[in-house]
Amino acid sequence: MVVLVALMLGLAFWIAYWGLGLKAFDGFLVTILLVISAAAWQLASPWLKRQFGRPGGTSDEV
Repeated sequence: MVVLVALMLGLAFWIAYWGLGLKAFDGFLVTILLVISAAAWQLASPWLKRQFGRPGGTSDEV
């Protein structure tokens, strides 16, 4: 779900960049950055929760 939200937010940035006359590729790079960051968070959060001793280390809780 986090990755989907990041994708939608990134696509909104992409359209806004394009609409403001900036290069569309730069807006697409922002989208890629958001999606990769969200995917990395989704993958790393269970491990981080276990390392810090918080209960529940499944990725479904994020």
